[in-house]
Amino acid sequence: MATFTNRATLSYSGGSVDSNTVTGEILEALAVQKNAVMDDYTAMDDVTYVIVLRNTGAVALTNLTITDDLGAYTQGTETRYPLAYTVGSMNYYVNGALQPAPAVTAGPPMVIQGISVPAGGTVMLIYEASVTRYAPLGAAATITNTATVTGNGVTAPLTAAETISTEDRADLTISKSVCPAIVTENGQLTYTFVIENTGNTPAAAGDNVVVTDTFDPRLTGINVTFNGTTWTENVNYTYNPTTGEFATVAGQITVPAAVYTQQADGTWTVTPGASTLVVTGQV
Repeated sequence: MATFTNRATLSYSGGSVDSNTVTGEILEALAVQKNAVMDDYTAMDDVTYVIVLRNTGAVALTNLTITDDLGAYTQGTETRYPLAYTVGSMNYYVNGALQPAPAVTAGPPMVIQGISVPAGGTVMLIYEASVTRYAPLGAAATITNTATVTGNGVTAPLTAAETISTEDRADLTISKSVCPAIVTENGQLTYTFVIENTGNTPAAAGDNVVVTDTFDPRLTGINVTFNGTTWTENVNYTYNPTTGEFATVAGQITVPAAVYTQQADGTWTVTPGASTLVVTGQV
């Protein structure tokens, strides 16, 4: 909606006089809306966006251009782009019918050209963007990207923004090592389990993380530590020396969240949170 004002001047031999000022509004015939199919993201994720253009006017709007800033933000004097258009992903619908894809410049920013919206009609653009190394990943981080529409019949640029947030969760992996790799009969063997968390949320007791293993060869006289603290059988873990079956008790394992650090070049690095479980026994 645009507001305009106007005033007339009357001139005559004795001088001039102004009229009153009148004010009016121009109602935009075109409306734009932008949404993400999913409202959260993770590192290296793919995000699907939908842009809808609605023309309520009696005249078709042609040769429109849509510019998507791909979530641009400023770091110092540099512009960073947390999203990147996925080339070839554009789908273009006019009144629900799929059309040949318009011209798309990946950018950044991404530019879509040659869009036409029929009188009383609707255009829908569906495309994907990938999360780049410039996307913040810490808890409660967000990406806001804005689409701007310009072109014939659009009196002022129209914008629509969408904000997505990080998926706040733990993301765990586990690795196992043995020492020594060659052990004599009745010798001592140590298994070390390293549990890493690349997520932005700690794995807490309520997440009920459990490690299970069946030791073969079976161990006897085992000693268990977690992050350097000695554990107690049937309190922190269970073990069956007859079958070699080992399991931690639910809620005993916790793993801190990862730490995210933005580098001078704008990219983010991830330092996983880690916890270590060590089981030692005789074979």
